[in-house]
Amino acid sequence: MNYTFLHPQYFWLLLLLIPMIAWYIWKQNSIHPTIQISSLRLFSKIGKSRKSYLRHLPFIFRILTIIFIIIALARPRSTNQLQNVTTEGIDIMISLDISGSMQAMDFKPNRLEAAKDVAINFISGRPNDRMGLVIFASESFTQCPLTLDHNVLTNLFRDVRIGMLEDGTAIGMGLATAVNRIKDSDAKSKVIILLSDGENNRGTIAPLTAAEIARTFGIRVYTIGVGSVGLAPVPINTVFGQQIQQQEVRIDEAMLSEIAEITGGQYFRATNKAALEKIYSEIDAMEKIKIEVQEYTRYSEEFLPFALLALLFLLLEIVLKNTVLRTLP
Repeated sequence: MNYTFLHPQYFWLLLLLIPMIAWYIWKQNSIHPTIQISSLRLFSKIGKSRKSYLRHLPFIFRILTIIFIIIALARPRSTNQLQNVTTEGIDIMISLDISGSMQAMDFKPNRLEAAKDVAINFISGRPNDRMGLVIFASESFTQCPLTLDHNVLTNLFRDVRIGMLEDGTAIGMGLATAVNRIKDSDAKSKVIILLSDGENNRGTIAPLTAAEIARTFGIRVYTIGVGSVGLAPVPINTVFGQQIQQQEVRIDEAMLSEIAEITGGQYFRATNKAALEKIYSEIDAMEKIKIEVQEYTRYSEEFLPFALLALLFLLLEIVLKNTVLRTLP
């Protein structure tokens, strides 16, 4: 619960207390005359009256009365902010190629690391969506099922590395595994983002067959081909150690385009990391969540306790001055 003030400008009135306190101090010093005597020895055994200790209380009560009146005039209010959110969520599976060719260095530092970085940024921008990750090479594997815990998903993304699966490119298997993970979702929109840099050469399920299955379940597939045009530098392990060799970039763009067309998605080609970031931004714009937010603030007036405190201190001042301190100046 938070307190706000409807008329905070009234707090400027607190400055009036400064001259009031200064005047009171001056008055107290001026109303007590002084006399000169040769010795205070005769008065040393005379104690102060209890009334003398209480004589400043009426003024203190008056100051407190004014302070609480000013607070009450400023209209303190407690606030409770309530929010109703209705979302039509989107479930998104990312199917990521981790075959050996993803070590190519036409993306910095390489294709796989660039794809991971861009995907992690994409995930962070969609906190209300369930997302998951499938990786594939010669076979496919669910690295993370659909989840709203994006911290877990991000950590699992960072753990992905080349060599986790036997080398190869089973695009059909990568797509089919992602379909299997998302097909039973109740989300309004089911999306797979499939990223690969090669041609299907492994697996028991043909890519277009997996695409037909995706369409049957109402799943839209966005396909992304990554790799520069022509040749790309790829680190190769040889008997002389790791060497960089130029290899031809071979992406089956026709097949990736057909997968996207069958499922109502779209094919993109990324030749560098900046282009890949732009592609994810386009997908993000096309797959926006529909969120209806109703936010309202409920106020409760809280001036009454302060007004009652002001009245209490005013009464205490009156009672004290007319009883215990009645004979004091």
